[in-house]
Amino acid sequence: MRQHLLILGGTTEARALAERLAMRADVTVTLSLAGRTLNPAAMPVPVRVGGFGGAAGLEAWLRDHRIALLLDATHPYAARISANAALAAQAAGVPLLALRRPAWVPEAGDDWRPVADVAAACAALGPAPRRVFLALGRQEVAGFEPAPQHRYLIRSVDPIIPPPPMPDITCLTARGPFTLADEEALLDTHRIEAIVCKNSGGSASFAKLVAARARCLPVFLLARPALPEVPQVATVEAALSWLDHALSRRAV
Repeated sequence: MRQHLLILGGTTEARALAERLAMRADVTVTLSLAGRTLNPAAMPVPVRVGGFGGAAGLEAWLRDHRIALLLDATHPYAARISANAALAAQAAGVPLLALRRPAWVPEAGDDWRPVADVAAACAALGPAPRRVFLALGRQEVAGFEPAPQHRYLIRSVDPIIPPPPMPDITCLTARGPFTLADEEALLDTHRIEAIVCKNSGGSASFAKLVAARARCLPVFLLARPALPEVPQVATVEAALSWLDHALSRRAV
């Protein structure tokens, strides 16, 4: 009998996991997306879009759909859904695994400046005008309104509507992953003097940090949020091994 798995996704790892599981005959997979991206890439398994209505709503969904295993493969900064997943899984008695990317670690030549949040990043940029690349999500960029003196470059998958409130912005739409050549051209064309981004981990958006290192640019990294302490792995392969073990225990 097929076991129904729910993946909380939105990352390259979630997609890779879904691709591997889609070929299996022992599981049925549903991939859940938050719905913040207007035109998400095609997925190899059925997709559910939108929130669940908090931890209680997710718990009800797990029960109603007889979910055997829950995999949290959301972005490292998606703290709310990860917290809801931990509460819902515990309440519904569903085993939970978090697939979490390790944070990036600075190398020789990097000028990384950790900041607690967007407000701290605004302060850290200083009063002098700069050309700043905001490599952040749509929800964060509006927080730079208190620092209107800078010229901002913003890149997002979807257009930002309404546009951010800062007076001098350039908005680009593009979907990663981005190559080193892409990022070098972006920084040079727009004469970027500083970058603000999240410590997302993974390879899809790391090239901008390599390009920044070569140009001795400061990078202001927003701190990762606290996430619930649940069983976790760092790779798709490790997640598949955990799934095989968990499924074998259910079959006994």
